[in-house]
Amino acid sequence: MSTLVKIAVRNLARYRRRSLLTASLIAIGVIAVVVFQAASAAFTGLMVGQMTDALLGHLQVHRRGYIASIDNLPLTLTLPANDVAAIEDVLRASPGVEAYSRRLKFGGMFSNYTETTSIRLNGVYPGEEARTLPLLASRVVQGTPSLEKGGILVPELLANGMGVKPGDTIVVIATNREGSVNAAQLTVAGVISNVTGPSGRDGYVHIEDAMTLLRMDAPEVSEIAVRLTDISRLDRDASAIRQALQRATATAQSGETEVHTWEGLSPFYNVAVLIDILALSATAGLIAIVLISIMNVMLMSVYERVKEIGTIAAMGTRPRTILGMFLIEGLLLGVFGVLIGDAMAAAIIMAIDAIGPTFNFGRETGLVLSPRLDLAQTLMVSAVVLLVAMVGTVQPALKASRMEPVEALRHG
Repeated sequence: MSTLVKIAVRNLARYRRRSLLTASLIAIGVIAVVVFQAASAAFTGLMVGQMTDALLGHLQVHRRGYIASIDNLPLTLTLPANDVAAIEDVLRASPGVEAYSRRLKFGGMFSNYTETTSIRLNGVYPGEEARTLPLLASRVVQGTPSLEKGGILVPELLANGMGVKPGDTIVVIATNREGSVNAAQLTVAGVISNVTGPSGRDGYVHIEDAMTLLRMDAPEVSEIAVRLTDISRLDRDASAIRQALQRATATAQSGETEVHTWEGLSPFYNVAVLIDILALSATAGLIAIVLISIMNVMLMSVYERVKEIGTIAAMGTRPRTILGMFLIEGLLLGVFGVLIGDAMAAAIIMAIDAIGPTFNFGRETGLVLSPRLDLAQTLMVSAVVLLVAMVGTVQPALKASRMEPVEALRHG
């Protein structure tokens, strides 16, 4: 084997320019795929973090049928106190749950005593919401993220349009479940930036203020947002929580509930899927580049060395030895190209991370892209390239090994 490797290296060195060009094409393909995958993964992770850590949570629990009617924020599909208690028992017993937040969502009218407009509000327990959404405080662009009773966090779009600022007194008007119209005077505690999505323009009030405004006799919530310890276990943890809640329903501990992950609640999930498809397309393009490059250079090598192949065959070299010699040449080209590509891709990713380029996405501005080299993904790409390099070498190698010595010596 060592002799075949030496011969393969010598043959590649004889055609140095062609070998370097082929290895360079392979390296460029590896660089493009690895860097694109790292950048797309960083972008997706950043946007998922914006969705889950500043708005939705990793998953949400609702009363059955609530999500289908969520655009109307119905107060007839809230979770009563006994259902909330049963859900909390399930969440506290789930090892994958880090925190959860009870929310009371409703629509109303917002007035600055001069103008009136519509508003969507979340009644929350501030401590629970802060633990479930660690990025929520960073969205407060004016005032304080601290939400006390009698305060309100106003969405930025509404604050700009209505000309309100922290410290101003406003009035919120809402209709409760029975149809009674009620009003509450609140103080603007802060202005909260918008997040892409239909619920990214919601305001926040203390849940006790919300219950007072809606004249609720007993505590009720519209949804419970849940933060997991490991988002990579999203489907597994969501399934476990869903099964536990189904058992609670079967034993009459609670009514029927639904568990929805952020993927089913945010339109950005479709963007994330599209990015994954683009990454797969880039990998397919790399495979095509490697396959064509290797096949081309090995076919050229066979045609240029017909007499040489005939000579070594006439000297008694077995066909499988000739086959192995060409396969090793193709493999060495792949290895050389992969090593160069991986090294340069790692350098480029580290450079991008050091520079920290910023970009805007919808209403989110100044988002910093920080890609990381995924070792497992890089090894997978490298393995695919080497496999394709071997596949691309097989046909030319078989052609060389099957040459008749006499016919090969007559060539040219």
